[in-house]
Amino acid sequence: QVQLVESGGGLVQPGGSLRLSCAASGSIAAVYTMVWYRQAPGKQRRLVASITSDNIIDSADSVKGRFAISRDNAKNTVYLQMSSLKPEDTAVYYCNADVRTMQQIVINYWGQGTQVTVSS
Repeated sequence: QVQLVESGGGLVQPGGSLRLSCAASGSIAAVYTMVWYRQAPGKQRRLVASITSDNIIDSADSVKGRFAISRDNAKNTVYLQMSSLKPEDTAVYYCNADVRTMQQIVINYWGQGTQVTVSS
C-alpha cells in the first residue's frame, strides 16, 4: 500500500507565498515522475509542474517564474514553492506520482489534495 500525503495549503494574500509538500510512503521501491496538478471550482484538473527522478522539470506557462518544483529523493517527497500568488491560483492542489512498489509493479497514485486560497 502506498500513500501520497500533501500538506502546506492555506489562505494567503495576493502576492504572498506558500510551500506545498507531498510525501510518498508505504511499500515503495522507487518513485519516478512526481507531478502537481490543480483544480479550481467548476474547472478541469490541470498540470501545474512535474519533475522526473532525474530532476527534469516542466511547468505550465501560467506559473513559470512564480512556482518552483523540487524533490528530495531520500524522503520520497516533492515540493511546490509558490510565490507572487494571484487569486486565480486558488484551487485544490493534488500530488501525483508513478511508484514502483516492492511487488515490482508501477502504479500511478494521487494524493487527497490540499486547498490553496489566494484572497485579501
